[in-house]
Amino acid sequence: MLEAKIKSVQCLSMAGLHQMAYKEWGDADNPKVLVCVHGVTRVADDFDSMARALAADYRVVCPDVVGRGRSGRLRNPQLYRIPQYVSDMVTLLARVLANGERQTVDWFGTSMGGLIGLGMAALADSPVGKLILNDIGPVLDPTALQRIGDYIGQDLRFHTFDEAAKFIRDVSLPFGPHSEAEWHKLAADVLRQDKDGMWVRHYDMGLAQPFRSATPESAQADEAALWSAYDAIVCPTLLVRGADSDLLSRETALGMTQRGPRAELVEIAGVGHAPTFIHDEQIAIVRKFLLNK
Repeated sequence: MLEAKIKSVQCLSMAGLHQMAYKEWGDADNPKVLVCVHGVTRVADDFDSMARALAADYRVVCPDVVGRGRSGRLRNPQLYRIPQYVSDMVTLLARVLANGERQTVDWFGTSMGGLIGLGMAALADSPVGKLILNDIGPVLDPTALQRIGDYIGQDLRFHTFDEAAKFIRDVSLPFGPHSEAEWHKLAADVLRQDKDGMWVRHYDMGLAQPFRSATPESAQADEAALWSAYDAIVCPTLLVRGADSDLLSRETALGMTQRGPRAELVEIAGVGHAPTFIHDEQIAIVRKFLLNK
């Protein structure tokens, strides 16, 4: 079975240096690169199925965003925000595209990973050639954000893997139907044992601090900034929405087809926030948009 190489790159924040780990699939010399970035409490392993399916066509690069998984933690939790993540991705691309020639990369971003991709694609002289936003847009439902913030900040510990896996499954039911083996992997990817043998989630609890410090005024400013960034995007863009999503409304999704890059919209029935792109029929959506296959 095709397996990934685990690598890392050193990044910089206002609080100092940190390591960002990433998985790399496919031929290291392939000039076609696809960057896949996960949601706020997930990891690079989410893309194992899709990366294997696309590795013959792309070098697929899947980072653990700082504060998660194999990556380091930030000394100042207030820096766990999109600008820092975009900065880290610029550093990652400097490593991945190290041949000195200007290259483009295609981008697949789930939820937070989509916001990072939106920020990257909006930059002048952006390297993003094609952009896929998975269940995310400039308008974020406040109730859904509160739900996510509350979930992130729960410092939970479980005596057994099965107890922890049940919790992950229960909070992940909006992902849609999955097999028992798929649910097991979705849980195993984001759980680890601490020094006391308890099962905990893989990320820095400090991720919750920016959510807790948000105000209605800051949320309004963030939305305006995201729409401005979206309107600056010029690359071909695909927006995927879980038809039952509580984070990305259909109204916002339709609005995104009428402005900025005028995204192509695909909705997936029976799924909320967010489609996992583990299954062949979902991977086929990516393949068609990126490769016309």
